[in-house]
Amino acid sequence: MKCPFCGAPDTQVIDSRANDDGTSIRRRRKCPVCHKRYTTYETAELRMPTIVKTNGQREDFKRAKVETSFRRALHKRPVTTEQIDAAVERIEQALLLDGGREIKSQKIGEMVMEELRILDKVGYIRFASVYHSFEGVDDFREALKDFRK
Repeated sequence: MKCPFCGAPDTQVIDSRANDDGTSIRRRRKCPVCHKRYTTYETAELRMPTIVKTNGQREDFKRAKVETSFRRALHKRPVTTEQIDAAVERIEQALLLDGGREIKSQKIGEMVMEELRILDKVGYIRFASVYHSFEGVDDFREALKDFRK
């Protein structure tokens, strides 16, 4: 790493330590030219994919939008905040593991539906009714048939 004081191209690492939660590394460095010491931090850069909406617009992934979807579908249902957070975390991890730069919003909707299927039947039907724009009782019956599969 280049010295921020004198611009020397190489510096020595004197000490390395992981921070308390293990998400970054703190390094103490010393410049062999000017002998000044400084600290750097190393963290992993994880980028969520860009969301491609149905109309073709692109936007950054927003965890809050996914959480809101769960909370609306599970309003007044016996599902804990921890369960919702865990489901959102599983979706985020799946997106990161996929490694793609872009993902269609429909895919995220399907992932939310799959998590809701596991968490709560009523929440699943609520979300499906909005996501698939149910127009009548027959649409609900069809969704219930799909749920039983």
